[in-house]
Amino acid sequence: MTSTADLTLAQSPSLAPLLARGALLSPFKRPGPDREFARTRLVLPGLRVDLARLAAYERVCGFPTGEDALPVTYPHVLGFPLAMRLMSGRDFPLPLLGLVHTSVTVTRHARMPASGAYELSVHVQGLVPHRRGTEATVVTEVRGGGDVVWESRSTYLARHRTHGPAGAGREPEAREPLPAVAEWRLAGDVGRRYGAASGDRNPIHLHPLTARLFGFPRAIAHGMWTVARCLAAHGIPESCHLRAEFRAPVLLPGTVTYAARDGRFELRGREGRIHVTGDVYPV
Repeated sequence: MTSTADLTLAQSPSLAPLLARGALLSPFKRPGPDREFARTRLVLPGLRVDLARLAAYERVCGFPTGEDALPVTYPHVLGFPLAMRLMSGRDFPLPLLGLVHTSVTVTRHARMPASGAYELSVHVQGLVPHRRGTEATVVTEVRGGGDVVWESRSTYLARHRTHGPAGAGREPEAREPLPAVAEWRLAGDVGRRYGAASGDRNPIHLHPLTARLFGFPRAIAHGMWTVARCLAAHGIPESCHLRAEFRAPVLLPGTVTYAARDGRFELRGREGRIHVTGDVYPV
């Protein structure tokens, strides 16, 4: 088994050049579950949260503002530039263009003050076959005072022709629809507002014209925005475990139904199409 080597960064990478590099290299990638990839763990010590950006994130996602506590999904935003540095590199075998965020699992072990200092680390855990291609798992950890206070696993799918039986990505189990709680009318600028707050300015989220270049009729909402918006409405225990699966894109502007019962939640379209499913419970 290949060991993971740590690479310490002085600051968080800028996302725009990473997106450009990933797009330029994408046509040369040859994805597959047996491909080699860099076993590097990026580490960012002494991380401090930009409180102005945090407030913008809280507003666009529906979280309360002004509290000295990070929303449960915000560490994903902090770790995303490090994940993008890994996934946009020459030694990552999946093309960044067309890569789909399929699921996220988060465990928050303790309250995370917004005024705190943290150590952030990100690495690619592995590649597995999927019925539609190859899926990568990216692990993010946040430490405070030496202890892991937050950790996540995100899966990203590269679609390509497969041969033989798929080992992962089976069709999701059908579940009884949850009772509707609220109907949300989403403005066309949600993607631009979330992109400004999070730094994730992928063109599929920003404008109908740029989204059409990638096969979407209109701009689509960020998957992590849809999860954050659901969790802001649902409420989250201080120490919690959550999992969300991204089923279908949310077109902007549009109308969706937020549904929830007990620890489960989902986001549905008007025709009953499931966009996001998830569950959250205390640990």
